[in-house]
Amino acid sequence: MIAVINYGAGNTASVANALEELKADFKIVKTEDQICRADKIILPGVGHAAAAMKNLHILNLFNLLRILKRPLLGICLGMQLLCENSSEGDVACLGVLPGGTNEFDSKKNTVPHMGWTKINILQNSDLFDGIANNESFYFAHSFYVPLNKFTIADAQHGVKFSAAVVKNNFYGVQFHPEKSGTAGLQILNNFIEKC
Repeated sequence: MIAVINYGAGNTASVANALEELKADFKIVKTEDQICRADKIILPGVGHAAAAMKNLHILNLFNLLRILKRPLLGICLGMQLLCENSSEGDVACLGVLPGGTNEFDSKKNTVPHMGWTKINILQNSDLFDGIANNESFYFAHSFYVPLNKFTIADAQHGVKFSAAVVKNNFYGVQFHPEKSGTAGLQILNNFIEKC
């Protein structure tokens, strides 16, 4: 069973719709016990990092999510929350990935970065099985994770940034696979079946 964490951060319903399309066995959850019974976990996210982290603390999920041994996929804000901190609200995050997030420079580019953008796959991963390099995915974000040693794909919006990351059992995508058509569904299916 896949646990989709509902912590008041946005796109839970659209992720659920994509999983239904894939005929995946999933539940929308918000308790430690429900997450511990899942085989895989999805941490979706749209919204403000500080508010999202506050909600994870209120639900008593902060420590659990940091030490999970099963595969977890962070989507958009969910990926950013894997970092040590976020400059959005100057908040400490889960600390799985080193460093923090940066805000796009509105003097150089449109903020938020919104729409279809090609990704450049830097490293083979089961997450990208069947995905061609330079495939386009749907993005909607004002903050980004800089390139780091766990970046497996990048994209560009004024600066190059991490489009996807992998560290051990933690996976993250800055784009929204649930809104990215066939390629996005392939990413979700890869996470479910292969990661």
